[in-house]
Amino acid sequence: MSQGGSGTGGASGMVDWDFAVRLGARVAGDGPDVDRATADAAVAELRAGAERSTGLVRDFTGLVAADRTAPVVVVDRAGWVQANADGFRHLVEPLVHRLNERKGAPTGLALAIGSRITGAEVGLLLGFLGGKVLGQFDPFHEPSGRLLLVAPNIVHVERELGADPSDFRLWVCLHEETHRVQFTAVPWMRDHLFAQMQALTATVEPGASLEDLLGKVSRAVRGVAGGGADRPGGASLLELLGSPEQQEILDRVTGVMSLLEGHADVVMDGVGPEVIPSVASIRSAFDQRRQGLGTLDRLLRRLLGLDAKMAQYRDGARFVRHVVDRVGMADFNAVWAEPAHLPSRAEIADPDAWVARVHG
Repeated sequence: MSQGGSGTGGASGMVDWDFAVRLGARVAGDGPDVDRATADAAVAELRAGAERSTGLVRDFTGLVAADRTAPVVVVDRAGWVQANADGFRHLVEPLVHRLNERKGAPTGLALAIGSRITGAEVGLLLGFLGGKVLGQFDPFHEPSGRLLLVAPNIVHVERELGADPSDFRLWVCLHEETHRVQFTAVPWMRDHLFAQMQALTATVEPGASLEDLLGKVSRAVRGVAGGGADRPGGASLLELLGSPEQQEILDRVTGVMSLLEGHADVVMDGVGPEVIPSVASIRSAFDQRRQGLGTLDRLLRRLLGLDAKMAQYRDGARFVRHVVDRVGMADFNAVWAEPAHLPSRAEIADPDAWVARVHG
């Protein structure tokens, strides 16, 4: 079910990326057993579903994305791990270079051991996520991003939910294609998010460890990746460890990610009933699944901050629905006009404040 990604290379500075990818692929596993004909049919249906979704998203949202500006790639779990290691490396390389140049930076055996440890941390994170994520728009893949659909995970979940495979695949494609349209119809979004990541690296103190920053960057980047479990409140370890300056940046990223995820959920729920006969039962079963599959799973999700992802879906969708109900879709789309129009984290919770600021 995979189409391979580009290699990350070997140990680079303080992260052994090859080891991270190998470990991540082992942790993620292969997914459900399927025969070749079933696998080929799933891949073909996902590609067709993504292509069909483009027009559906355009008609519902009014966002127009140029055709084929970002490819759709159907991957297996190992392919997803590789793709995200590539993206992660792209984001943290400037910081790695900066830390390598500092006085007292590790060299020789100390560097080799440290890079292996950090590679293990990254690999474990990617492996856990690689078994969960259904799809992801990777905005930082050159030149215009790419849409990843993780076929084994989609097949696994549709079987687990007892969903109609064709309906479930199109439902997933609607959500993920909305992300592709968001980034390709709003071309400045990619640079804006990358700038936030760079701003986060600039806040790192000279004596800080790369492990600390990898956690903080991954907290923001996972907003694009998806997955998680719900909880009523509290903060992840990464949020608790952030400095005030870093927290301010993470708050901005949280506002953006809440908008993107909530908007995609609204599109799914708005378009779904017209084209997916079993959408109501799929949504009900999937929401129950988002609560987590067991005690260990819920604990890992909370420690990694993935439960906050569910708040992004919920709060972002509430924001989008409220604004659209109040001013209509055309005026809601002012949110895509420029970075200054993006909602803050506070405005996600108070959509009338956003309406007053942008339209008042």
